[in-house]
Amino acid sequence: MSSLRAHVYRIPADGPDDVAGVEALFAGGLAVKNVVAVLGKTEGNGCVNDFSRGYATRSFEDLFHRHGVDGVSTVMSGGTEGALSPHWTIFTRETVEAPGERALAIGASRTPVLPTHHLGRRQQVLLVADGVRMAMRDAGIDDPADVHFVQIKCPLLTSRRISEAEAAGATVATRDTLKSMGLSRGASALGVAVALGEVDEAEIADADIGIRFDLFSNCASTSAGVELIDHEIIVLGMSSQWSGPFAIDHAVMENAIDAHSVRRARERLPENSRLAAVLAKAEPDPSGKIGGKRHTMLDDSDISGTRHARAFVGGVLAGVFGITDLYVSGGAEHQGPPGGGPVAIIVEKET
Repeated sequence: MSSLRAHVYRIPADGPDDVAGVEALFAGGLAVKNVVAVLGKTEGNGCVNDFSRGYATRSFEDLFHRHGVDGVSTVMSGGTEGALSPHWTIFTRETVEAPGERALAIGASRTPVLPTHHLGRRQQVLLVADGVRMAMRDAGIDDPADVHFVQIKCPLLTSRRISEAEAAGATVATRDTLKSMGLSRGASALGVAVALGEVDEAEIADADIGIRFDLFSNCASTSAGVELIDHEIIVLGMSSQWSGPFAIDHAVMENAIDAHSVRRARERLPENSRLAAVLAKAEPDPSGKIGGKRHTMLDDSDISGTRHARAFVGGVLAGVFGITDLYVSGGAEHQGPPGGGPVAIIVEKET
């Protein structure tokens, strides 16, 4: 009897073009054709002009091209503020001769190109929802309750894209390129919520995106970038069609200091297991307070609030897990409750 088996590797990076550690994996016997996805934390500013993401993406595209492999999902999240360490998380899958035993499952998909004037609007929500369902099928996950994390790389607006849309007679959701990142992240997250049955698509109107934060997904992690015009989607969960030592669970931080929920999720996983990866979302609480105390993330004119949030939540999670190579992505619109966000924990059980 055969099943699918996943492996997860966390590799340090000295820069956006440093793929030497991944090359070493290949030299050590890892089959390049088994790589499904790469999640990266790069050391740019995480904003519109963070070209470290595109640099890293191109570096991996060149790497896979040298090995004759195409179609690997490469999702880069910019910003390693505080003590967050730049790194790559490599996800692989292969078919093995072993019965399924409920283990980590990985699925991936890409959506069609998103028309510029649909960004941040209901059409983006529905497009992403279809893409998430496709990735779930690819992962062999039938029950949305078995999904623990959905990572999406989504597009943003640039001045050129806005001009081209307006020249064609279309109206964009915003002419503020930085704001477009939040709208795209939010619409993509609501697409996850629709696909997983967390929110009814009939509840969502254009005006709700980026406004009605009572609508959210407990599993969505979305990151906007200039380096694409479609959506790359990676679904992580548990499935009985898979086998092997890896398992995943997730928590939803109610606010940026909610380490308790994260610890409880870790306790649900096998006690004698090695930490393989931590994937998280962070944002400055829009209320202006954390735990009843005022924060100044949203008042800083020099540094984007998402950069503050990555550093702050990164520090909280580093204190919980004792590592700094954490995938902490900033901007959690509709990704968990306001000021909070989902955190996925992947472990490798002892064999």
